[in-house]
Amino acid sequence: MVKRVFYAIVVIVFATQFIPVKKTNPPVDETIALHTDEKVMKILKRSCYDCHSNETHWSIYSDIAPLKFGVVAHVKDGRKALNFSEYEIMDLEIKKARLRRAISTIKLNIMPLSSYLLFHNEAKLSDEDKKILIEWFRNELTRYN
Repeated sequence: MVKRVFYAIVVIVFATQFIPVKKTNPPVDETIALHTDEKVMKILKRSCYDCHSNETHWSIYSDIAPLKFGVVAHVKDGRKALNFSEYEIMDLEIKKARLRRAISTIKLNIMPLSSYLLFHNEAKLSDEDKKILIEWFRNELTRYN
C-alpha cells in the first residue's frame, strides 16, 4: 500500500512538470513606469521588481513544479497589488493605499516574502534599505495628498 502511494505521488509530481504556466513580462512603457532617485531604484530593483514590475527575472526554479505554480501566482498577485512598471497610471486612491501598505509590510518584515528570500538572499532589506524605502513611500504619500 505504501509503495503504491509513493509511486502515485512520483507519477503526479512528474506529470505536473508538463502543465504549462504563463510567465509574462509585458513591455515596459517608460512614460508610465516609476522614475525616482538612483538610491531608491537600486533597492526596489534588487528587492521588489521581480514581483512588482513587468521586469521579472524568471529563475530556473520557476520552471519546476510545484514551485512554478507558486512563483507565477506570486508575481501575478504582486503586479496586481503594486506594479512599478505602471506606477504613473495607477488609480490615485489605490496608489495611496498601496503606498501605506508598503510601509507597513516593510516595517513588519512581510516584504520581501520569506519564500522569495530563500532563493534570493541579496533581496533582503537592511535596516538602512528599510529606512530609505519607508521615507520614500511617505514622501510619495505626501506628494499625492
